[in-house]
Amino acid sequence: MSPADPLDLPHDAPFGVHNLPYGVFSTAGDPRRRLGVRYGDHVLDAGAAARATGAPADLAELLAAPSLGPLLAAGRPAWTRVRAALTSWLTDERHRAAVAPCLLPLADTAPHLPFEVADYVDFYASEHHASNVGRIFRPGAEALPPNWKHLPIGYHGRAGTVVVSGTDVVRPCGQRREPGEQAPSYGPSRRLDIEAEVGFVVGTPSAQGDRVALAGADDHVFGLCLLNDWSARDIQAWEYVPLGPMLGKSFATSVSAWVTPLDALRHARTAPPPRDPAPLPYLDDRAEPVPYGLDLALEVRLNGHVVARPPFATMYWTYAQMLAHLTVNGASLRTGDLFGSGTVSGPGRDTRGALIELTWNGEEPLRLPDGSGRGFLEDGDEVAVTATAPGPDGIRLALSEVRARILPARP
Repeated sequence: MSPADPLDLPHDAPFGVHNLPYGVFSTAGDPRRRLGVRYGDHVLDAGAAARATGAPADLAELLAAPSLGPLLAAGRPAWTRVRAALTSWLTDERHRAAVAPCLLPLADTAPHLPFEVADYVDFYASEHHASNVGRIFRPGAEALPPNWKHLPIGYHGRAGTVVVSGTDVVRPCGQRREPGEQAPSYGPSRRLDIEAEVGFVVGTPSAQGDRVALAGADDHVFGLCLLNDWSARDIQAWEYVPLGPMLGKSFATSVSAWVTPLDALRHARTAPPPRDPAPLPYLDDRAEPVPYGLDLALEVRLNGHVVARPPFATMYWTYAQMLAHLTVNGASLRTGDLFGSGTVSGPGRDTRGALIELTWNGEEPLRLPDGSGRGFLEDGDEVAVTATAPGPDGIRLALSEVRARILPARP
């Protein structure tokens, strides 16, 4: 066996057999969109591997699809079967000759949005982030609104502008009114920001009128990705009263190209922070047999320079509580629904996941190694969010990055 053989990954590889995130790819020589699984610095053509190994017809059909949609809709028993099959194909000597030709260099593939986004909801689940923003906008008043510790606050976003990592983001235009101005003006956003988040991908749908209890979350949530919910803070500040975000948020949301299944993150589960007051019964997770907090370590880079390391374990509301609240009124889930955690921020300045916090609304600009300063994003800036999670035997698993560059507003 050659050390260069893509099947011979080290046991502690960040994208090794304990990870196996799913995505959709094509190649220059074959523009068909195909379902892939990242394995080290290669992509396993999942449909080709299923054919080469003689997989059962139903499993092969799921993996031959041009998107994750059919697998998402198939439900948890199918997710478990597919993951077990992939693990076997990549580790069992019996499959080596058949599977090796199905591994393509990652650099030779082009990523695509891995699933069709049905609906998109963004939450506001970090107490540290919400408190910082409250202090910025409401100095001298309570940092958190009265409802914040009783329910996961969120807004419904625009599914059609969710884009895959690597897609450039055009600076949005809209109305904004600067402090001291009497009337609004129109033009490109002057306060373009990031929001480093974790996104959760829904597989199994639910019927309208039904509610998903906390214990049912893992029957519906297939996995997660990193997410950057770009924000035009000046446009948002002028428009959001009384109905909340619209143009300041709807122009782009970036997601990573590879979706990490929940099954890969069982070692990352952790208890969430204490809640005070105790949540209402449908959100009360104190008696749940498994914790729904996740110990993910995020890292935010601006033009290659690390500006923040937000810890997801500090998030006040969990993905199970977000899903329970999202459906408590009977709203249905659809395959491909995406819900974001909201900005991930910790207690320290270097753990804040948005520039509005890192620069305190532009008053304390970041200093980059080239000597330049940033209150908010400038044209040409590139932002990348990465993350790792604990795996078995002390391994650190990697989540696929979400990256994008800012282009100037179009005339």
